[in-house]
Amino acid sequence: MKTRWPTVAAGIVLAAFGLGLAGPSLAEGFPPLQALVDAAEAGAVLTLEPGTYAGPVVLDKPLTIDGGGKVTIDGGGKGTVVLLDTDGATLKGLRITNSGSSHNDIDSGVQVRGNFNVIKDNQIDDCLFGIDLQQSEDNIVRRNRISSKPVDLGIRGDAIRLWYSFRNKVTDNIVRDSRDTVIWYSRDNLIARNDARGGRYSLHFMYSQTNRVEDNHYEGNTVGIFLMYSDGVIVRNNLIAHAAGVTGVGIGFKETSDVTIENNRVLYCAIGLYLDVSPYQPGTTNRIRDNLVAYNGVAVRFLNDWQGNAFIGNKFQGNITQVVVEGGKTASRNHWEGNYWDDYEGFDRNNDGVGDTHYSLYDYADRIWMDVPPAQFFKGSPVLEVLDFLERLAPFSAPDLMVKDERPLWGSEVKLAIADPRAVLAGGDDDDEEANEADEASTAPAQDSGGFDALGALRGALERN
Repeated sequence: MKTRWPTVAAGIVLAAFGLGLAGPSLAEGFPPLQALVDAAEAGAVLTLEPGTYAGPVVLDKPLTIDGGGKVTIDGGGKGTVVLLDTDGATLKGLRITNSGSSHNDIDSGVQVRGNFNVIKDNQIDDCLFGIDLQQSEDNIVRRNRISSKPVDLGIRGDAIRLWYSFRNKVTDNIVRDSRDTVIWYSRDNLIARNDARGGRYSLHFMYSQTNRVEDNHYEGNTVGIFLMYSDGVIVRNNLIAHAAGVTGVGIGFKETSDVTIENNRVLYCAIGLYLDVSPYQPGTTNRIRDNLVAYNGVAVRFLNDWQGNAFIGNKFQGNITQVVVEGGKTASRNHWEGNYWDDYEGFDRNNDGVGDTHYSLYDYADRIWMDVPPAQFFKGSPVLEVLDFLERLAPFSAPDLMVKDERPLWGSEVKLAIADPRAVLAGGDDDDEEANEADEASTAPAQDSGGFDALGALRGALERN
């Protein structure tokens, strides 16, 4: 069944005004959408005429609200604009704007408190939080464009927030100038092909296990992907770039175990990979393999001389410093094998692609920039580079072996495979592209996607007709 405004509901809207539903919480001067929702039968498709409607609105039955890209729901600056307190509803083709500003109430563009709902192809702006899911399962959040309120970064709301929510698909969304995308106490979710810029944490996990993070493009945020107390997560085929500043980290984990970090590109960050007491669970291993970690201040930074990480087949290129260990002297208790190191000083005389000798990285006791953190500002400057050269030439004390890779990759074919990471970022911002319709069923989870290039995947999703 399809219901269209205003042919069926004009009288209902007038009655709603008479009943006092259009109170001060509604956007002034616009017809209230709640009256149309209340009048529609469960399972109906509510196709709205172009224009602006007043929120907030609550859906407590399965409905499809289709704005066709020409409908705005204005929350009037109070509370959450749309609350889905049902299963099997769909919101699509809408502009959802002007939520309240309460962090305590999680004032959002859309709050989801149900299962098998679809929120797709919407523009959510001037809303403190974008899309908030609490104790909600098997929902689809796809191809939305989300931004927070124009306030300082620390007091913005999160673009997408999951709390105790399982098996949701968060894919192909574009996030600009929000705070975080955060996953709390949530399992088995797919986070794929999203593009987030201008925020704090591109993606932050807390106590969330067995999630998948694939093919995302995270650029210009304070932190890329950070996992805290979140075991069994797969982080694959993502691009993280320009996480700079004092706290800039590409991919980091704290007390996190049994994760797979593979085929990611971590570029131009203050710290590429950051490990804090990880893996935490006894007998587990974190698998870090086939990643490109390039042009960062520090490629890999350990909080201490922990063990249990396997670095295999990674490519370390153009980093100012390859490995740093705070509060310890070695990272050799971890497994290093078959990585490419652009500062390897060896040969491959039998042309098998592997260096004839092992790669060794030493820690010198007088490396001032490691003992005095503010001195890192001058790392790469002529003065510190001269000091670094002198300490290697004639160290004041015997250096500690920090990393030893018995089979370092070597050869021109490896360098060609790395290429110049700057070319990856040459495509620029995709803000001018339009999101288009997909073929997923409105009450079923999306199909899992295969791995492919993050930027190319996002463009493909946006350009399909």
